[in-house]
Amino acid sequence: MAELSGAGWEMLVKRLRMHTNGEQHRTYGRYRLFIDGTRTGIEGFMCESHGPGDNDTPENGKRVAPGRYPVFTHFGRYRTIGYAGDTAPPGADPMPAVRLEETGMRTDILIHPARPPKAKLYLASIGCLNPAAALAPDEDNDVWESRRRTIEIIDSLRAFSAESFVADESLPIPNAAVIIEGEP
Repeated sequence: MAELSGAGWEMLVKRLRMHTNGEQHRTYGRYRLFIDGTRTGIEGFMCESHGPGDNDTPENGKRVAPGRYPVFTHFGRYRTIGYAGDTAPPGADPMPAVRLEETGMRTDILIHPARPPKAKLYLASIGCLNPAAALAPDEDNDVWESRRRTIEIIDSLRAFSAESFVADESLPIPNAAVIIEGEP
């Protein structure tokens, strides 16, 4: 099982339970950010696809397996630098995000906001992680809240490693990792 090392920028995601609302399903967990083993006060909840975690099958629509994943900047429809500053319409492209690496056969596993087609939604993921406020099993993830939390995570990474935020190309963020625990 991956654990916090107590060094560098680390986000711990503890999967707590499954949420179900009719035909919709999601994994619900809690995240906390640490720098050199000290909690930063940046924390919240995380929504992911259903499980079990699977890094062996490409494009399987499930959550990633528990583990420790290095964090990289990302560029495309979702971006770590130069994402849309507009808050209207909801989900204006490009959306803010960072990428997890060393995900096996899975590609483009991102931390990004809940994404509309409407202003609120249950889950916006084919394996990615959507930050959230506390949610009941039948509640949608609010895109504005999810966007704010994603930007808070990116800003924390930028403060930790400004040199990783200088180019519009995917770069590793040295000593930054997301640790995911649990298989509810």
